[in-house]
Amino acid sequence: MRTDKRPSRRLLLQAGGAAATGAMLQMNGALGEEAGPGAPTDAPTGRRPTSLDPDYFKGMYATDPDPWRFATSAYERDKYAATLAALPRPRYVSGLEVGCSIGVFTHQLCPRCDALIGLDVVSSVLEAARARCADCPNVSFRLAAVPADWPDGRFDLIMISEVAYYLDRADLARLVARVEGALLPDADIVLVHWLGVTHYPLSGDDAAEGFIAGARGFARVLKQSRTAEYRLDVLRATKSDARSAQ
Repeated sequence: MRTDKRPSRRLLLQAGGAAATGAMLQMNGALGEEAGPGAPTDAPTGRRPTSLDPDYFKGMYATDPDPWRFATSAYERDKYAATLAALPRPRYVSGLEVGCSIGVFTHQLCPRCDALIGLDVVSSVLEAARARCADCPNVSFRLAAVPADWPDGRFDLIMISEVAYYLDRADLARLVARVEGALLPDADIVLVHWLGVTHYPLSGDDAAEGFIAGARGFARVLKQSRTAEYRLDVLRATKSDARSAQ
């Protein structure tokens, strides 16, 4: 279990530049996330060249049930409030949250949806999410590594919060295609991404702008906001009949 003396992941990322990237990589190595012959190598820029796989996230949760401090950080609390306030509609028929983690935001989003599905890649995380959302009968959770895995059905709300930058550009394009094939008419797509220094394949801006550009044929930007720490983009589907996901 992580002690209070060890700096949080976000504090390391906020430290800035190459020093932050080096500290993050060193911490990952200490946790055993980078070990093994199959572990991805880092690009010359310090960014991972390929999408992060489930083993990366299993490593993050192996020694800490909440490594990103979803349940306790002021950053997450304020971001969740801003995200809920940005939703264009008071209620949705069918919502999908990609990367639900331990279900902190899921629990806040569930009153806004008739039905809500949360996806994540770590089974223990989903167990924690189910426990947290035990009082939300309209919520279900699925083990899924997006974009390879994707649930059946169509949605009028798809939430992609601090997830897309874990993907390389090829997988980001696959995610866009998955979303296109899963939209109900006039659906809303919400992107939220941290803007600090990371070693992920994409920066927050690259992930958001790449998604928006890829979705231009079926969704338009409805509203955007930006703080010093994150950006929030809301898109509205422009096609009345989405094609099936490939």
